[in-house]
Amino acid sequence: MELNPVEARVIGSLAEKQLTTPQQYPLTLNALVIACNQTSNRDPVVVYDDSMVEVALSALKESGLLRFVHPGHGRSATRYRQVLDERFGLDPRGLSVLAVLLLRGPQTVGELRARTERMADFGSLDDVGAELERLAGGPDPLVSRMPRRPGQKEERWTQLLGGEPPEADAASDATTEETDAAAAMRSVSLDDVVTSLRADVDALREEVQRISAIVEELRGVFDPGSLRTTRS
Repeated sequence: MELNPVEARVIGSLAEKQLTTPQQYPLTLNALVIACNQTSNRDPVVVYDDSMVEVALSALKESGLLRFVHPGHGRSATRYRQVLDERFGLDPRGLSVLAVLLLRGPQTVGELRARTERMADFGSLDDVGAELERLAGGPDPLVSRMPRRPGQKEERWTQLLGGEPPEADAASDATTEETDAAAAMRSVSLDDVVTSLRADVDALREEVQRISAIVEELRGVFDPGSLRTTRS
C-alpha cells in the first residue's frame, strides 16, 4: 500500500479528529479540509481545496481505508470516517501514534509521547517505545525505526503507509534537535480550538435544518385551512 501525500494527510486528519473531537466525528468535507490545512500539528503545512480532498477520499475508499457515511437521522451532508483501526486492529494508542507520523513525518519517541497526549494515554516513554515495536512487528508492519544520522541524539520512527513528501524529511532533520518535547506537551493549539468550533457550527447548522423541517411538517398537519377542508 502506497498512499500519496494528500491521501496520507486526509487519513491522518480523520484519525486525529476521531480521537481528539469524537463528538464531531465523522467529519464533513468542510471540516476535513480545515483539519488538513491546520497550521499546527502538521508538517508540512498545506493548502488543499475541496477537489483535492475529494479525490483522495475516493482513492482511500477504494483502498478499504475509509467509509462514506451518507446523510441520515437529520444530517444533510455526507461524512467520512477512517477504518485504519479496523483494518489493522489498532487501539487508541496505536492509532494515535500512526496519526502523528502521518501528519508530522518522522518523530522521536519523546515527540510522539508529547504529540499523542490529547489522543491516548502513554504513561512513559517506554510505553510509547513498546507500542512502536508492536506496530513494527508482524508480517504487515506499519512503522519502522530510521537509522540514526550523524549529529542526531535520538532515533526517529516513520510510518510505512506512504505519503512522505521529500521535503518533509529534510525539514524534520533540520529541526529535530531544536524540538523541546516538554514545550510541545504544554502547548495549546489555537488552530485545534478553531477547528473544533467550526465543526460545532456545522453540527448546529444541521440540527437547525432538521428542526426547521420538523416545524414545517407540523405546520402542514395543524394548518387551520387544512382542518376546515377536512370538516367540510
